[in-house]
Amino acid sequence: MNAAKPIAAISLRNTVWITLTLALIAAPHAERLPLWLTVIAAVFCGWRLYLARMRLELPARWLMIFIVAAGSAAIYLEYRTLFGRDAGVALLVLMISLKLMETRTQRDGMVLAFIGYFLVITNFFYSQSIPTALYLLACVWLITATMIGLQYTREAPPTRSQLRTAAIMLAQSAPLMIVFFILFPRMQGPLWGLPTDAFAGVTGLSDSMSPGSLNKLVFSEDVALRATFAGRLPPQNRLYWRGPVLLDFDGRTWTAAPRAMRNQIELDRRENPVRYTVTVEPHNRRWLFALDMPGTLPPRAGISVDHLLLSQVPITTRTRYEMESFLDYGIGAASNPAPARMLALPAGFNPQTRVLGQQLRAQHGNSEAIMNAALKMLRDQKFVYTLEPPLLGTHAVDEFLFETRAGFCEHFASAFVVLMRAAGVPARVVTGYLGGEYNALGDYLIVRQSDAHAWTEVWLDNRGWVRVDPTNSVSPARADGGLAAALPDGVSLPRSARASNPLIHQLALTLDSMANAWNQTVLGYNLETQRALLTRAGLDDTSWRTLAVMLIAATGVITLLLALLTLRNRAHKRDPALALYRAFCAKAARAGVVRDDAEGPLDFALRFATARPDIAPAAQAITQLYVALRYKNINKNNELHELRQRVRQFAI
Repeated sequence: MNAAKPIAAISLRNTVWITLTLALIAAPHAERLPLWLTVIAAVFCGWRLYLARMRLELPARWLMIFIVAAGSAAIYLEYRTLFGRDAGVALLVLMISLKLMETRTQRDGMVLAFIGYFLVITNFFYSQSIPTALYLLACVWLITATMIGLQYTREAPPTRSQLRTAAIMLAQSAPLMIVFFILFPRMQGPLWGLPTDAFAGVTGLSDSMSPGSLNKLVFSEDVALRATFAGRLPPQNRLYWRGPVLLDFDGRTWTAAPRAMRNQIELDRRENPVRYTVTVEPHNRRWLFALDMPGTLPPRAGISVDHLLLSQVPITTRTRYEMESFLDYGIGAASNPAPARMLALPAGFNPQTRVLGQQLRAQHGNSEAIMNAALKMLRDQKFVYTLEPPLLGTHAVDEFLFETRAGFCEHFASAFVVLMRAAGVPARVVTGYLGGEYNALGDYLIVRQSDAHAWTEVWLDNRGWVRVDPTNSVSPARADGGLAAALPDGVSLPRSARASNPLIHQLALTLDSMANAWNQTVLGYNLETQRALLTRAGLDDTSWRTLAVMLIAATGVITLLLALLTLRNRAHKRDPALALYRAFCAKAARAGVVRDDAEGPLDFALRFATARPDIAPAAQAITQLYVALRYKNINKNNELHELRQRVRQFAI
């Protein structure tokens, strides 16, 4: 019976490679993981390198089992689960760091390298930006180079050669990657559902509003949506991006209520149409944004009776759709606005506002006159638009209207609707975004979370629902020039809202233009864009069976071409050591000793020594150098030079 082949122990060099590479892949998770877990993972990496450097024994198995149990329990206590995106990534990082502590053989290193590829994917759960993709591509390059080094049980190749080989392998895989990207059958949804906590950190509008809820978004530079217009960009003060409509008020918080959905848009008047394309960032809600007032429905979407666009499924991926809106419109003139709900106010709250509303009703009678009187009050009584309003108590609207008179858009919208309802005028709160920043490089509008805004709609006789923005009565600059124009220079704002350095601001717009192109061409490559691309290529039948056949055929052709190219290069690649040895064999033939084609160099050297003992030492030295160059890991430059000298000096 043959003895089992011994398992090669992992070398110090390979241990360093696999440890540092895994640390680089896991590094982006450090800002998301609990501090204690990041420290533990770093300690295990340092500990493993120390043990390898000092050639000490690895920890006992019972200790590792205890650490696994304790670490898993700690993660469960941290996240209250072992499943989901955040808990799953934390558990994976912990297990990889523990696996390092029991890595003894080359095979263990290969297992860790394969896990490293999976760890790369987990970073895309949090970001799919261009910098993230470039960083992770570099990580894939390093983990591939690590696997190449793990193939050597003795002396590994130089680092430069290892990295070069990995780069060549990745370059050879690029055509296959492109083919799979273009032809792999797309589906309407993802291949698997994302964990329930995958969008826990997503910022954006909510289906409720209370004092201070919107001004928190002001400091967020996250993009809410991007829009490309078919014609001229509308004026800044007409860019009202309609979002959730809030109907119910409990004295402090406005909330949206479930409303019936329709598959058609009913407008009394449609004027000043605008056509554009919207790309909405994922926010894990069903609503879609459109300029007020939407005139068309995106695919797989409907519209509520409050004219809010609603997708059939939550927006968990970047979503693009074409829209048409009417900047001048009329809605609800002939309908009943459900006064019981649109006039409802909670009992026991804001008695002063109720009295003021009754006074306005008694003085003016007409709903439109009441509305204009309330707006005039906001203009004349020196209300202040600010990001740092005073805290409000139980009767928040009373305190705002009669005491503090300082607030953000949600304060003005909430107080105005309460006042209108108190005066017997149906009203509701509308949230969304106002304005945006035009990026000339990409010819599109950027709407950020800092553009979040709240306004109102008032129902007037013979006119229906009319948009009224009470913030404009206090700060017209908010609608005309954006947030920065409405606030003093000393107020802290995001860099995108107040461009203090033109060069940095222009660089930011350039990077956003690149990100938008990346989003549209790569991340936005879905079923519709795939069909459109293949149709332009003359392939109308794009069923999944057709795509599968095309994918298999293209993969086979590319693999065959790469194989032929590799073999061709190898056939034309001349081994200098082999050429020198053949020159030596030619000289030996002239000396009367001819080498057979199937004769190995060592056997030929023995036969040569018997036939020509006078020059056998020179022949033996040449043979040893040749064998070392062909079959051993040595410094080829020095040995080649010596072999060339000996062959040249070999005399018959």
